[in-house]
Amino acid sequence: MFLDDITTERALRRRASHRMGLVMAALLACILMVAGLTFDARAETGAPAIAATKAAAEPEGYVRPNDMGTGALLFPSREPGYFVEAPRLSTDVAIDVNGPVIRTRVTQRFLNPSKGWVEGTYVFPLPEDSAVDTLKMQIGERFIAGEIKPREEARQVYEQAKAEGKKAALLEQQRPNIFTNQVANIGPGETIVVQIEYQSSTKQSDGLYSLRFPMVVAPRYNPAPVVQTVDVDQTSGYAVSDPVPDREKITAPVLDPKTNAKVNPVTLTVTLAAGFPLGEVKSAFHDVNVETVDPATRRITLKAESIPADKDFELTWRAEAGKSPYAGLFRETVDGKTYLMAFVTPPVGTESAVKPKREIVFVIDNSGSMSGPSIEQARDSLALAISRLSPEDRFNVIRFDDTMTVHFPSLVAATPDKREDAIAFVRSLTADGGTEMLPALQAALRSQGPVADGALRQVVFLTDGAIGNEEQLFNEISANRGEARVFTVGIGSAPNTFFMTKAAQVGRGTFTLIGSENQVAERMGELFTKLEQPAMTEIAATFDGAAVGDITPNPMPDLYRGEPVTLTAELASATPAGKLQITGRAGDQPWRVEMDIAKASQGTGIAKLWARRKIDDLEASAYSLPDPAVLDKKIETVALAHHLVSRVTSLVAVDVTPSRPQGEPVTSTAVPLNLPAGWDFGKVYGEPDATGTVPMQKAMALPAPVMQMAEAVASKMQAAPTARAASLLAEQSAEVTLPQTATLADRHILMGLVLIAFAIMIGTGYAFLRDDLSRMVGARGTGGRP
Repeated sequence: MFLDDITTERALRRRASHRMGLVMAALLACILMVAGLTFDARAETGAPAIAATKAAAEPEGYVRPNDMGTGALLFPSREPGYFVEAPRLSTDVAIDVNGPVIRTRVTQRFLNPSKGWVEGTYVFPLPEDSAVDTLKMQIGERFIAGEIKPREEARQVYEQAKAEGKKAALLEQQRPNIFTNQVANIGPGETIVVQIEYQSSTKQSDGLYSLRFPMVVAPRYNPAPVVQTVDVDQTSGYAVSDPVPDREKITAPVLDPKTNAKVNPVTLTVTLAAGFPLGEVKSAFHDVNVETVDPATRRITLKAESIPADKDFELTWRAEAGKSPYAGLFRETVDGKTYLMAFVTPPVGTESAVKPKREIVFVIDNSGSMSGPSIEQARDSLALAISRLSPEDRFNVIRFDDTMTVHFPSLVAATPDKREDAIAFVRSLTADGGTEMLPALQAALRSQGPVADGALRQVVFLTDGAIGNEEQLFNEISANRGEARVFTVGIGSAPNTFFMTKAAQVGRGTFTLIGSENQVAERMGELFTKLEQPAMTEIAATFDGAAVGDITPNPMPDLYRGEPVTLTAELASATPAGKLQITGRAGDQPWRVEMDIAKASQGTGIAKLWARRKIDDLEASAYSLPDPAVLDKKIETVALAHHLVSRVTSLVAVDVTPSRPQGEPVTSTAVPLNLPAGWDFGKVYGEPDATGTVPMQKAMALPAPVMQMAEAVASKMQAAPTARAASLLAEQSAEVTLPQTATLADRHILMGLVLIAFAIMIGTGYAFLRDDLSRMVGARGTGGRP
């Protein structure tokens, strides 16, 4: 028995020694990997490298910086030391306004200045309510019309055409306000023209009508993927969840304005046929010429021949005094159905005369993307809002970047001293860091205590909305809004209007845009007029004596002072008959209007607008459908019937004749974007250090290949022995080609993953050793040895 115990102890010692050897081997592998990565990093940042002994032939279509006789935008290629000259883009915009309906044609010209064949990808914005229905590709004198197809089918058609050397264009929606246009097989020195057309509607508030044409996708802050421990069948694994799974689709290279001239010039013309005698017409952010055609029509052009695509274009107009329409009804007949568009502004004076008690939580974004004019506008707007509070109101202030501060422990009465304290706090804010919006929103919705009896809880969110995890935030508002209402204030030259508008809709609030310092007082004054009055609620639309109709939006949203009821409807009959009835309540006062469908004015594009809003309604109903495939099919049916781009459908145009010679390679490059006007590149992407290297920035998207590697390693580690962790990581890194960027972010991330894996191995090895030692002690104890 004693010999058995000795044998057992020796076996346990050998097993422990073997496992410790494996852990040390893994440690050595990690050290070698990190050293190798560091060596590679130094090599790319200027450290001496061994020169190649054989001169390689220059790859077709690639260039070296020293070969360039003129300035050019160069992107790293897969060939070490060689670059690809970026496609150049210019855009013409023609906007036609007819009453409440807007038709816009965007002409994009892609020029390939390089010596090789390229595929260009352009990430660009459109209004969040745009119904995109047309894609045309011009080759010489020929126009090739795009076809609407299910998204994956359109992608397959495009990729096959690209492989066969045919010119092709693919238009995809990444967000309702972010699209990508890919153009394949642009020949050396060749220009390809792509036209996009969409339908949208005018905005109206307090008698001010407006349209907005966005020109640049601001860099988005994409929160990092979350790695979680998952216990399955008594074993531990690691799951990676990404709040922005399509981060690479909404990310484009952005030029530093300090070292690059602005690119992507835009020309723009607006023909404004308002449908009523016009008063003032102006553009807040661009110098324009306004030509009077007749009392109800203006032609607007830019004073400059072209402008860089670095900030949104906004046009506003008012009716001549006393001529503002109170209501409007338009109709269009398509394929045997009648489509209606109605807007009705409730009369002033229906609001309650008694102001309710209010509890307001102000949330202000002071992240790096808000630097410059944006943080000044946000500070001024919030200071003005706080100064307008009454002592009977209660309030709090939350600020966030990649950290968060709740100014008061809980809601406080808006006494003069508390207001002054809060304004001083707001005035002290500077813009820096990432945009971790979710914790601040959670604090505003969850941690401010219960709503007092008879009070209105309002959350006012001031931000540029430069984030990619919109869906996370919509879910938070929907799940935890309770009795509160969420009001968004968009700040800056290129705000994320999709996020702002949808967040306000989900939060049953309203959305205000402030694009310059001189708009702060006017726009915040309008917002506070709305905040100080209860919303018009219980809004409903019905038909009397008309065919059964499908009305959007459904349900109808609440409204605030000066906002019109705006709806579209599809009627099953081509014969316009019956009446449209709209009802609602403002406080305790009922309100009602009735409109004769037969007297509706003729309009165009109304069917497209109905379909766009129907798709929005379907997207909003996702939580009620357990099977996502059912929702996707419903959206696809509407989008295909009305030839619209959506989340599940795309437009693709293909030339039938191959143009790229067989065997000639094609290189994929992205069209670079300008930094939005007023943004500080260093605040968003990080300042260079003493060596000129830009550090890993919070604003950058995590490279997709690294995410794939992390997921693969996490998946394999669930079943793999601990000693194989380092080799698995090395194996995955060998399989992945990391993107060549201007920073060493990819290597920093990879080294971080290596160290995480090492920590996991040490922890697991420690557990094994601890168990073995326990067994050894136990063996000694049972054997009776000293």
